[in-house]
Amino acid sequence: MNKTKESIIETIKNSPLNKVKVAICDIDGVLRGKVMHKDKFLNVLDSNFGFCDVVFGWDAVDVAYDNGKYTGWHTGYPDAVAIVDPATFRKVPWDNDIPFFLADFRNKDNEGLDVCPRTLLKKIIKKSEDMGYKPVFSQEFEWFNFKETPQSLDEKGFSGINPITPGMFGYSILRSTYGSAFFNDLFDLLEKFEVPLEGLHTETGPGVFEAAITYGDALESADRAVLFKTAVKEIAYKHGIIATFMAKWNKELPGCSGHVHQSLWDESKEHNLFYDEKAENNISELMQQYIAGQLFCLPDILPMIAPTINSFKRLVEGAWAPTTITWGVDNRTTALRALPGSKKATRLETRICGSDVNPYLAMAACMAAGLFGIENKLKLEIAPTRGNGYEETKNGVLPGSLKEATERMKNSDLSVKLFGEAFTDHFVRTREWEYRQFAQEVTDWELRRYFEII
Repeated sequence: MNKTKESIIETIKNSPLNKVKVAICDIDGVLRGKVMHKDKFLNVLDSNFGFCDVVFGWDAVDVAYDNGKYTGWHTGYPDAVAIVDPATFRKVPWDNDIPFFLADFRNKDNEGLDVCPRTLLKKIIKKSEDMGYKPVFSQEFEWFNFKETPQSLDEKGFSGINPITPGMFGYSILRSTYGSAFFNDLFDLLEKFEVPLEGLHTETGPGVFEAAITYGDALESADRAVLFKTAVKEIAYKHGIIATFMAKWNKELPGCSGHVHQSLWDESKEHNLFYDEKAENNISELMQQYIAGQLFCLPDILPMIAPTINSFKRLVEGAWAPTTITWGVDNRTTALRALPGSKKATRLETRICGSDVNPYLAMAACMAAGLFGIENKLKLEIAPTRGNGYEETKNGVLPGSLKEATERMKNSDLSVKLFGEAFTDHFVRTREWEYRQFAQEVTDWELRRYFEII
């Protein structure tokens, strides 16, 4: 699709619809947006528009933080300046082809807003490019699907909910044909929405799918990943289905991953700098430094890729999610899985990420940590794990809860070095809020365990 400003203006003017949808991504990875009359949109395309900054002052369920610094009752929740990014232009094929755009936030000096996740990723990408490396990324997601509606979930209290299919049917050709209209719509409509998939299949678990999004430049890949999650939910609505990207919705079932794949290329994008045909396993020295950087940094920035209370329910032994500071070659029990091979496909997969991540923050964290390793010429002194990564604890284990991980990030100078003081302060405050909300709740588990017997 031609995405010059001139062509976009012409397309909007000639659209049979009189409206345009615009969205931003908040700190939790939730798309927040509005529909504008196309005349209003054409005006703001050449300038900017106001978007209430409460989207960075409340949590995923719209409860205002009591510890916010960037905005809050003390600021009066004013409008922030938002700028439409014309390069994100798409049409929503399941919603009458309504034109759709993502927007970025700016501060009063017309610079990128520090607390904006998309702005942070753009800063890290710029650093990579200034170092001479073009980051090429992609993300894959697992998620569960249920024969429910928002109303039925509320009425049932989120218990006794029905998956679209029963049983454990990973990579099942059989199950993917049951209710195939939904399965086919996902693949075809996402393609039309310019979120192309390399693959889509069932995973093990009742009603669970997995999709690998086609790789591309890092910012485009993050945009695709953010749009993918909302698109899947909207397409599911059309079929009377609720899709969830919780990292672990049921303790008896596998969790849902959001693995990030990454590689660095030269400025011409002709040479994958992670590949070296003369090196052991074809892993270049640059890739070794990148891996070393992630292994060094990840324990201090874990909330960026495990952002919720629920994230840590997935990070348990024997559940296809890592718990130790490890790496290996094509090893699915380690935190980092190196995938060396061809010149084109050699890459690193960060397996800590669950499907509940904010893709902008997950990719920013992975890239910043890897670049830290390159910048400081870190040696990959941790040997690759050749067996069970859950048993390789000599190099350390990951923090086991959001509270522990957030306190470590808060007390680490490294996070400020990687992401800046303003973003780090804001993000840590939001994670402190998140674990405090859970700490004050009385759960069903507590009622069953203590109500009668204590």
